[in-house]
Amino acid sequence: MTDRKVALVVGASRGLGLGLVHAFMSRGWEVIATVRNEHGRSILKPLVDEGPVSIAHMDINVPDDIRVLRKKLSERSLDVLFVNAGVAIDPTIAVESISTQDFVDVMVTNALSPLRVLGALHDLVAPDGVVAAMSSGMGSINDNAGGGWEIYRASKAALNQMMKSFAVRKADGRTYITISPGWVRTEMGGGEAPLDIETSAAGVVETLIVRSGARGVHFVDFRNQPIAW
Repeated sequence: MTDRKVALVVGASRGLGLGLVHAFMSRGWEVIATVRNEHGRSILKPLVDEGPVSIAHMDINVPDDIRVLRKKLSERSLDVLFVNAGVAIDPTIAVESISTQDFVDVMVTNALSPLRVLGALHDLVAPDGVVAAMSSGMGSINDNAGGGWEIYRASKAALNQMMKSFAVRKADGRTYITISPGWVRTEMGGGEAPLDIETSAAGVVETLIVRSGARGVHFVDFRNQPIAW
């Protein structure tokens, strides 16, 4: 009998994060799911009774929360570490018009904090495991033909660059992935998006599993198709 695989999903109480929890559960994985507050915990609580799901508190923008979770999980081994974080502001705002504080808030949440989490927890991932973060097709500089979403695009491009640098610096044999979930019907994606959460999340999880053990760093979409950096 094989040991049950373990995934840590950071940012798991709604949208794609919650979808990832369901997708991992459907494959029989154990899931450790992080939430920022009691409301998030209440959303995930019913899943604790359905399968091997545990809930942990962490706000990725609070360094002390990251340290506490690292200590709590110090004896655990993970097969997948996935950071699902993303905030956006009005996509029509031009970069020269945004306030400094709004710019910093987006960059910290979408780029800096995810790498802080990965830096603290990546060594808990098995040697053939996956360290991943939710990116976006809009993080591709090469594919930016339409403009718009300037600050969000910049934050995801920064995430991709920092993940690539982190993976190259570590060179530890693990597989590092930034992944685009596609255009999904979430609060951010809106009602016109062609993908539902279940389809996107299932594709993301399948891609992580297929690429496990591939080593190196990859920027791909939920269909496991490479994206130009």
